[in-house]
Amino acid sequence: MLRWTITFIIIAIIAGILGFGGIAGASAGIAKICFYIFIVLFILSLLKGIVKK
Repeated sequence: MLRWTITFIIIAIIAGILGFGGIAGASAGIAKICFYIFIVLFILSLLKGIVKK
């Protein structure tokens, strides 16, 4: 699950860079939402990995 979370957060960062830079202005809102969702998933995955050990 951690691998998928990292993959999606990288996609969200790339989409955010494109959206915030004005290249795809309409996708900026979606990129922000995706970024925060994937940050939460990343943190949950890290916590799950720590607790599992």
